[in-house]
Amino acid sequence: MTVRTKVTPWASAALVLTALLATSCSAENDNDSRPAASSASATPHGYVEGAQEAAEQQSRLLLNDPASGNTRVLDLITGKVHKTAQVKGAERLGTDGRFGYLHSAGGTHVLDSGAWMVDHGDHVHYYSAAIRDVGELPVGREAQVRSDVVVTAVTDGDGQTVLYDRGKLEKGKIAASRTLAGTYSSAVVPYEEHLLAFVDEGRTAKLVVLDRKGERVASPDVECEEPRGDAITRRGVVLGCADGALLVREQGGAFTAEKISYDEDVPAAQRATDFRQRPGSDTLTAPAGHDAVWVLDVTGRTWTRVETGPVVAANTAGEGSPLLVLEADGSLHGYDIVTGKQLAETESLLTGEVRVGTAGSAPVVEVDRSRAYINDPDGKKVFEIDYNDDLRVARSFDLDIEPGLMAETGR
Repeated sequence: MTVRTKVTPWASAALVLTALLATSCSAENDNDSRPAASSASATPHGYVEGAQEAAEQQSRLLLNDPASGNTRVLDLITGKVHKTAQVKGAERLGTDGRFGYLHSAGGTHVLDSGAWMVDHGDHVHYYSAAIRDVGELPVGREAQVRSDVVVTAVTDGDGQTVLYDRGKLEKGKIAASRTLAGTYSSAVVPYEEHLLAFVDEGRTAKLVVLDRKGERVASPDVECEEPRGDAITRRGVVLGCADGALLVREQGGAFTAEKISYDEDVPAAQRATDFRQRPGSDTLTAPAGHDAVWVLDVTGRTWTRVETGPVVAANTAGEGSPLLVLEADGSLHGYDIVTGKQLAETESLLTGEVRVGTAGSAPVVEVDRSRAYINDPDGKKVFEIDYNDDLRVARSFDLDIEPGLMAETGR
């Protein structure tokens, strides 16, 4: 597949990047900022107050029944189910890896799953802590929430963005630190101590880089028509556009934006606008209309369209793992992400009718390093799939609610 690319460098050498949690792991600069000591009372490497560190990921599933409002957290290590506050009428459930954001018409409820990871590149820390309801953000169903270790950016349906102190959120407090001037065309994405945003300019949107005060520090000559969808990968931030995607990266204080174009004109209904991935993975998936799936290989800068049949949800763990597609008959299919050849198929996992293209409470496929999870609302179940063993059902979890919304944390 031919890929057309364009690279635009942005100079921002005058900006000093502060080394924070995700960029330092030395004993002299632990997470609690206490100095190193030679005594037995020295703060352990990777210490986080109030949390327990583990050798393996502490995955948990956030589950919500929009009709009743009943919300649960399923601990995938212990198998225990925890009750949390009711959130009725939720239409979407998003997550930043630790917090769940339940979006409804009246506001956005923040739930701390108590499970997260910190990726330092050459090694990873996994943590678990108490599950708790944090409170409400004053934005509703159209809000888009994006986070890093320092700031949570909340963009409402009118394009206004408020920054929240991530450290206070972790302590159970919702505290707005700054409202950005102006409005933006899609989600504002924290990245490398900056913010990536689109500003409307007629039919297209211009990509800008802001500092954490909301000041524009770079205004490169790069545009994106109809920006929708974003994902964080190890190689940078992917931002969806009408003709493909932009890959934005930071190196040595400067940013570059590279276009990864489709090799043909793609109708609006078949464009990639809702990326799904294993967190941090360089392989992204997105529905390509109702009967196919896009696979974006960020490393190879290529798009592959996999013809699948009616798609309910799709995801993949990345290179070497199959593309997982939940289809309208309730069965899960595994495809080779390069050739598109079907590798495996299950019997129907879902109870009741499945509507293709249904937003919000349609089943999803969540993926981590070894397992995939599928929610069956009508059957009040969640299935755990070993995708490396011909899509074998490894476990199933019976619930006391209909899990119409699901998201995985701790990855």
